[in-house]
Amino acid sequence: MSSGLVDAPPSEPSASPRRGRRWLRWIIAVAVTAVLLVAGIAVGVLAKLNANVKHVDVTDDDLGATRPPKVAGTAMNILVVGSDQRDGKNARYGHHIAGERTDTIMLVHVSSKRDNAMVVSFPRDSLVQLPACRATGGLPGQRPHLGMINESFNSGGIACTWKTIESLTHIRIDHFVKVDFTGFKSMVNAVGGVEVCLPEPVNDKKALLHLPAGRQTLDGEQALGYVRARYSMGDGSDIGRIQRQQMFIASMVKKVVSGETLTDPAKLVGILDAGTKAVTTDRGLTLGVMKDLATSLQGLDIGRIRFITTPWHYSLAQPGRVEWVQPQAGRLFQIVARDQSVEGVKGGQAKVGRTKIQVELRNGTWRSGLGTQVAALLEQRGYHIAKVGDTARKPQRRTTVLYGPSGETRVPTLTHDLLSATTRELPAARTSRLVLVIGDDWKGLKALRADDTESIKGFDATHDTCAS
Repeated sequence: MSSGLVDAPPSEPSASPRRGRRWLRWIIAVAVTAVLLVAGIAVGVLAKLNANVKHVDVTDDDLGATRPPKVAGTAMNILVVGSDQRDGKNARYGHHIAGERTDTIMLVHVSSKRDNAMVVSFPRDSLVQLPACRATGGLPGQRPHLGMINESFNSGGIACTWKTIESLTHIRIDHFVKVDFTGFKSMVNAVGGVEVCLPEPVNDKKALLHLPAGRQTLDGEQALGYVRARYSMGDGSDIGRIQRQQMFIASMVKKVVSGETLTDPAKLVGILDAGTKAVTTDRGLTLGVMKDLATSLQGLDIGRIRFITTPWHYSLAQPGRVEWVQPQAGRLFQIVARDQSVEGVKGGQAKVGRTKIQVELRNGTWRSGLGTQVAALLEQRGYHIAKVGDTARKPQRRTTVLYGPSGETRVPTLTHDLLSATTRELPAARTSRLVLVIGDDWKGLKALRADDTESIKGFDATHDTCAS
């Protein structure tokens, strides 16, 4: 499907095959957030739903004596992880691997006043300082060392992951939720499918996914293929997939809290039944606690639910890993720890936010892989990369931003980040997507200012991917 701006044959992105079959399970984990953010549970079905939930003990001995302080008030922080256990019903989704791993780690923060919520994502390849965790449940435990953030789950289970996130962010965690593949599918089907918008057709043999371009509703099986797909969509990177999955979750939350869902008792019970069967929690997160939380959130404006990825950049010390950008990451964690709102954050640009902009990259030079490199740089700042390809003719002398009438307001944001670029309007274009043609004069991006805090604002659940 052409973008409507210029015609050029696509090229396969030369993304590094760092973890070919390790899918970022952001979507699987956060799907349960929809259950935590919706209407209360009728007393008559509470016992049935309570029997669905599995529990795991997390003790004070597991978490250690030096935990972050609990913020005054009733703010709640819930650690959400996605399980890639592949036995039983999950065996069909890949070769059997003993035990469990998680490529998904997120934190759901619900404010004390119940007037806003945040879902903070931690990239799976984050290179961080891991704390000591004791051996438990047949797992070896974890020694203090510099490693990938998702090692903690392999070494010490959910308790070690809990301790790791608290030690890195200084945010007090109250509860955890773990979700698996089949549970995610059931929840998507229970809500009647989830709407997505595809800028290009998808034909992914590995994910068994074949979808046309445009706005459409996916069932559970299609949704699982959609969130697992990587190389056939966007720029083929893990980060691009994270962004796509976050937007899927935002669409799912919007569907769950819609009047159509909340006013249909049978559908609501079906959602809650599927959700409770899909999760494992700590013993403190009972159905009664979930009910009280959900009831208190009934008046929450969906536009006040924000999805944020911890600010990051690719590691120079260990290629293929990512490191958190400071001071932005620290400031985000402080906002959550203090139960503040990201909407009060100052700094950044008074323009269309980067997270609301889709960019198509076209390499107009003979420098192989330059399009993918530039895509990674833009993703670090929050842009969504719709496609990476080549121009029909090379070389292109000048770096140019192409835009249609509906994309004009987005141009200043992108050009502000570029060291040098010209702009050109294509009046016939019928998309708000921007096309960045990389020319021989490409000079790179401007340095990110310390007071540029746009990356910690993320996007809200009303975000429409078709309009981006």
